[in-house]
Amino acid sequence: MAFTSAATQARRVQARDLSPQDLTTQALARIESARELNAVVSVNPNAQAQAQAVQARLDAGEPLPLAGVPVIVKDNINVTGTETTCGSRILRGYVSPYDATAAARLTRAGAVIVAKANMDEFAMGSSTESSAHGPTLNPWDTGRVPGGSSGGSAVAVAANLVDVSLGSDTGGSVRQPAAFTGVYGLKPTYGRVSRSGLVAYASSLDQIGPFARSAEDLALIMNVIAGQDPHDATSLDAPPTFAAGTPDDLRGLRVGVITESLAGNTAGVDATLSATLDALRGAGATTAEVSLPELKYAIAAYYLIAMPEASSNLARFDGMVYGQRAAGSDLTGAMTLTREQGFGPEVQRRILIGTYALSSGYYDAYYSKAMKVRRLIADRFTQAFGQFDVLVTPTSPFPAFRRGEKTSDPLAMYAADVDTVAINLAGLPALSVPAGFDTAQGVRLPVGIQFIAPPLQDERLVRIAGGLEGIGIAQPQVAPGY
Repeated sequence: MAFTSAATQARRVQARDLSPQDLTTQALARIESARELNAVVSVNPNAQAQAQAVQARLDAGEPLPLAGVPVIVKDNINVTGTETTCGSRILRGYVSPYDATAAARLTRAGAVIVAKANMDEFAMGSSTESSAHGPTLNPWDTGRVPGGSSGGSAVAVAANLVDVSLGSDTGGSVRQPAAFTGVYGLKPTYGRVSRSGLVAYASSLDQIGPFARSAEDLALIMNVIAGQDPHDATSLDAPPTFAAGTPDDLRGLRVGVITESLAGNTAGVDATLSATLDALRGAGATTAEVSLPELKYAIAAYYLIAMPEASSNLARFDGMVYGQRAAGSDLTGAMTLTREQGFGPEVQRRILIGTYALSSGYYDAYYSKAMKVRRLIADRFTQAFGQFDVLVTPTSPFPAFRRGEKTSDPLAMYAADVDTVAINLAGLPALSVPAGFDTAQGVRLPVGIQFIAPPLQDERLVRIAGGLEGIGIAQPQVAPGY
């Protein structure tokens, strides 16, 4: 049976046309048949037991909005009884004793978490090439990257392993891989989805978000995972009210196109953006350019905030409590060897830079100054939303690049997030919409367009997604052959 949508699956299970066990078996078979993509790092050994428990709950008359729906989650989201490695050698063998809040809410709603998805090590990357489990391949062209750091979660949906998955987004790690693989990727407002049980990279930037192939599925998953959580002091009291929209939601919409995002794009990205704006105007929206000059500082500010926070968060991984431990002549030696052998080069690089930026005499020059720039960027977004309902940019200035193309140049890899990092700095919601293709390189590569909304207007983005589907712009697809 071909997967259609999570919403359709849930309805069929509720109607007893399908069983949760059938859907779980099918998902596991698809995962096995697509092993060459390396999108999945581990299968949940409890998946079939979860499916049987869902069936028992249905038989007891319990209403379950995600009845039997298979879901894959990123390998930095804790799920009881599964390995949580964060794509790192240092956490190999660590089995989570508890569920992240997002995972618990999925299970409570009747979903079956079937597997954990590959990722850049500790979510530090834009290509899913830095994982200790090896790189994930893009199903549209296996010689190219799927984006990162949530590349495995994006590929899981793009290659039809499941209809919905979860990733995490610290500077674009849901949106950029969604753009590279032709699916939706939503980065919610900071605090809309609990971070409890998400292994921290940069705590003031991290946010869990979904991948999907329809606006209806985005709404379905967000209505389950969003909401305040007593286990996360940064979670917001904003009950979710998500629903897919229609073309009527585009009529009268005021769309601001960020001027700074219009330079440096490939011809295919520019053409996709132009076609999207033309379609919006045809549906009754108005568009105009808006300049946010502070965005030129976003990459520098982002990394001077993310790396110090990573340095602090990753201090806990020393071999004493979690995962692997190297043998050393004394306690200090064991800790040093564990971190040297356990962390990959990109993680080590970011820890070193972050530690330096926080060190005595440099804090004010780097981290503190970056935080001031962060406030300027947030304030500029607030001003822009005084004129516009949403802002628009390409999700990435280029489509998926070739594997190995940027691994030897960390600065080029960091610059790949030029259109996404500012949104995390400002805590805003943003959605990457699969809006077209770039064919200039002899292969059909997906292109994503990013819609940005004011804080707590995540629902607006999902309504816009439904409207774009209705006018033929947003067309999430399964990669050919999958």
